[in-house]
Amino acid sequence: MNILILGATGRVGGHLVTYGLQDRHHVTVLVRTPEKIGMNDANLTIIQGNVLIKDDIERAMHGIDVVISALNTDGATTLSASMPLIIEAMENEGIQRIITIGTAGILQSRTTPNTLRYQSSDSKRRSTRAAKEHHKVYKMLKQSTLQWTIVCPTYLPDGESVGTYRVEGDFLPENGVEISVPDTAEFAFSQIESSDYLKSRVGIAY
Repeated sequence: MNILILGATGRVGGHLVTYGLQDRHHVTVLVRTPEKIGMNDANLTIIQGNVLIKDDIERAMHGIDVVISALNTDGATTLSASMPLIIEAMENEGIQRIITIGTAGILQSRTTPNTLRYQSSDSKRRSTRAAKEHHKVYKMLKQSTLQWTIVCPTYLPDGESVGTYRVEGDFLPENGVEISVPDTAEFAFSQIESSDYLKSRVGIAY
């Protein structure tokens, strides 16, 4: 498969690149700073560019089968500003499948199921800024024609790969407290071959 990974120099993104190459897929990454990738592989194509520039996104989409976005909020609006460009480029290229890394804040609240966790007492975070960015992306994907899945980890330490974890559609697994970066990446990557969570959010925790 030809896989485009966005956010490849981030914590989750780096693992996604590794998993893609291990499985012998062709991996394309769009990064501002190619030196940060730090690996060479015959199946790796590195494109220098910016997810906020329409031409760069379009260039990266040529011949792609699946898009995985591990973009983070960057303390700004990178996430919500890039997603319309990503969706448009995918629709223009006829690419259906996108898997994104979200946050547990945009899952449904268990205490007040008509609200999202970040809007309720479920969330212990004082700042909702990142969750609001992810919420905007969730709304955009819902309105698109794409086959999307948003993987929503809770607290995300670097940690080791444990290989066993719980997942649940639309909710954070009961009493879920954390999930490591490599396990989050592994589950997100596995969704390439899965249709279990099409057009839905999925919570992940130990």
